Amino acid sequence: MVPTYKHALIVGAGSGLSASLARLLSGEGMAVTLAARSVGDLDKLCSETGATAHTCDVLSEKSVDALFGALSGNEPDVVIFNPSARVRGPFVEIDRDAVKQTILTSAYGGFLIAQAAAKRMVPNDHGAILFTGASASVKGYVHSASFAMGKFALRGLAQSMARELHPKGVHIGHFIIDGGIRNPERSERIDPPDNPDSMLDPDAIARSYLHFLQQDRSSWAWEIELRPWVEKF
Repeated sequence: MVPTYKHALIVGAGSGLSASLARLLSGEGMAVTLAARSVGDLDKLCSETGATAHTCDVLSEKSVDALFGALSGNEPDVVIFNPSARVRGPFVEIDRDAVKQTILTSAYGGFLIAQAAAKRMVPNDHGAILFTGASASVKGYVHSASFAMGKFALRGLAQSMARELHPKGVHIGHFIIDGGIRNPERSERIDPPDNPDSMLDPDAIARSYLHFLQQDRSSWAWEIELRPWVEKF
């Protein structure tokens, strides 16, 4: 059986992958709600997709509860968690507070959003909670320990949730984005002329999220890994 979804909440919305997801899912007939710490730059996307925007700090229990409370009566049956943070630097020099913030954003923020969503989905035996991971979900890089810790934790959260919630009708997905995502609005996020396929197309990634949602419940996946063909394994 292929579930039918009606309302997607995209947390950590911005101009990249989240925007592609909003356009695609709204085009599929789904209502879309966007959430971010600052929503002022989402006006154009809301106008384009018919989405509504809500302010949410994923590290605040009160803010997360307020977000889902505002959607009471029109609760999302798809929740996509995109926020992440990182701080780079030599391991012995990296700032402790920045590391703490990085880990909390990916791991605890993911937990808060997912728990609030699952509380509403489990009684209905229906829903999907999707997490956006990264290369760092499975590979720890030099000068990037904090990012790896946060993304490893997010992946563990998704795997544990899948084992518990798939039998309860809630589809859990973790997407390893193994490479940079193209973003025409950011000069550092476009393909260099000598390497045109070096970054992932956000529209193509969004279609993978949609395909995931369209899986038959008899053969649900819990994780998909996406990378440009030029990326080294």
